[in-house]
Amino acid sequence: MANKEKPTPNREQALGVLLIRKGKISEEQLAQALVEKERSGRRIGDVLVDHGWATTGDLARALAEQYNLEFVEILETPIEPEVTKLLSERFVRRFRALPVKYLAKNSVLVAIADPTDIASLDDVKLALGINLKFCLADSSDLDQAIDHVYTQRPALRIVDESIELDEELEEELDLSVITGDAAPAVMLVNQIIAQAIQDRASDIHFEPQERKMTVRVRIDGVARELASVPKTMQQAVISRLKVMGQLDIAERGLPQDGRCAVHLASEPIDLRIAVLPIAHGEKVTIRILQRSSTRVSLLELGMSEQAHRVFQRAIDQPFGCVIACGPTGAGKTTTLYAALEHLNTDERVITTIEDPVEYEIAGVAQVQANFKRGLTFARGLRTILRSDPDVLLVGEIRDAETAEIAVQAALTGHLVLTTLHTQTAASAFARLQDMGVAPFMLANAINCVVSQRLVRKLCPSCRSESTPNAAERAELGIAKAQTTAIYRARGCKHCSETGFFGRTAIYEVLPMTDQIRELIGRSTEKIHDQAVKAGMVTLGQDGQRLVLAGETSIEEIRRVVGDGR
Repeated sequence: MANKEKPTPNREQALGVLLIRKGKISEEQLAQALVEKERSGRRIGDVLVDHGWATTGDLARALAEQYNLEFVEILETPIEPEVTKLLSERFVRRFRALPVKYLAKNSVLVAIADPTDIASLDDVKLALGINLKFCLADSSDLDQAIDHVYTQRPALRIVDESIELDEELEEELDLSVITGDAAPAVMLVNQIIAQAIQDRASDIHFEPQERKMTVRVRIDGVARELASVPKTMQQAVISRLKVMGQLDIAERGLPQDGRCAVHLASEPIDLRIAVLPIAHGEKVTIRILQRSSTRVSLLELGMSEQAHRVFQRAIDQPFGCVIACGPTGAGKTTTLYAALEHLNTDERVITTIEDPVEYEIAGVAQVQANFKRGLTFARGLRTILRSDPDVLLVGEIRDAETAEIAVQAALTGHLVLTTLHTQTAASAFARLQDMGVAPFMLANAINCVVSQRLVRKLCPSCRSESTPNAAERAELGIAKAQTTAIYRARGCKHCSETGFFGRTAIYEVLPMTDQIRELIGRSTEKIHDQAVKAGMVTLGQDGQRLVLAGETSIEEIRRVVGDGR
């Protein structure tokens, strides 16, 4: 296509009709999407993708046909390094237009995601100043391809054993700057952290073994190997990580904890670094905290309508205690931060004590616990209560003293948000009683208890439709007459062949009723059964809701929840 030409749609082939013809959506789904489009003003393709009725790949192929453009599998297409220099990274990311290759001396193939944005396409033509031809790519794949081109994603499966180590490790905490002049250990650590962040990892594990150091990352809650570092580089890598965390390089026999802030493509990211002596050296674990990733509203938590109603009613009370339960990494902090965002108004004084302060919230006084210097949850909580707060967030109830102070605060006119490590909502009462809190105090102090887990979401680009068998129909409560389909994980390049991309939460929100208050002090099973009678949806049942909605698989719910209590 010459420089003066523009993508022109074939008006006889509407997008929805093309998707029906290709078997990607049904007429009923198109009708519903058109109604929502008229009501919301959103584009029909966005509505279809958001509902999971079509993938971004389906949409791109249909748009390519509608606009008479070539569709390219951008992740499988070789991209010429020289041609990408024609446009700046900022321009490419802003307009989502990636030069792919030269077609001739003065002609370039450019991959785009949105052929309907004619104004942006004109800007691309003006910026290049030469003849070009547009092709269409899956929007998600195009973003990933742009990351590959402009952020120097490294290949780390095998690290060169022949690299010679520099004695001095320079400190450079801008991970986008990776040059051959840096010490090999610095460059390698930067590459590993950069790739882990780009792959959406929450944790990185540097694990010394007898003959090598294995690097594993946890993505969507599941660990996988990222790199293998030769034994000759092990100590240099560990030393570099200690320097970043401002830890003692000479100390190799005791655990250490540190933190640092890094930047990747101008995005600030916090790293929490923990060093643990093990058999073949020191294991280093990095927790990745992206400051922009946890600002979610109550609605964005994804609770069912009934659970959302109970939870919001509990946090809207002027006093009392709201407890989020679950294992480490279950999303409890995200849930409580969403509650804080809801409560954060000029009329309320909100103070937190956390370990660590994971994300800063404007208008909230956040205190970092420091156990080495004696600033424990209990000691900090006592001081905070003398500072006239309306709302308190206690990062975790770990001991009897903190439990007692938190419950007393809830009884004396404060709203207390906190977390507890228990498996179910009903078992929170027994855990607090074990810490010495009297049942009558719990009955009067607690507004509600939330138990939650994170489950992996099916990749929208490759999930496969499936007919549930008899056992699965019974498990999901599907009647014999129903023809409901479910989806399973398959795997593609977009999700690194895992079949999953991203995570969401499942919840059980225990409402405090008079009947439940009377049962506190008795068995956890009786409390659980009464909560179910009062309308509580269990973790397993909430997971089944997501399975039927096509957001996750029944196998994933079984993996996370077990027997569904």
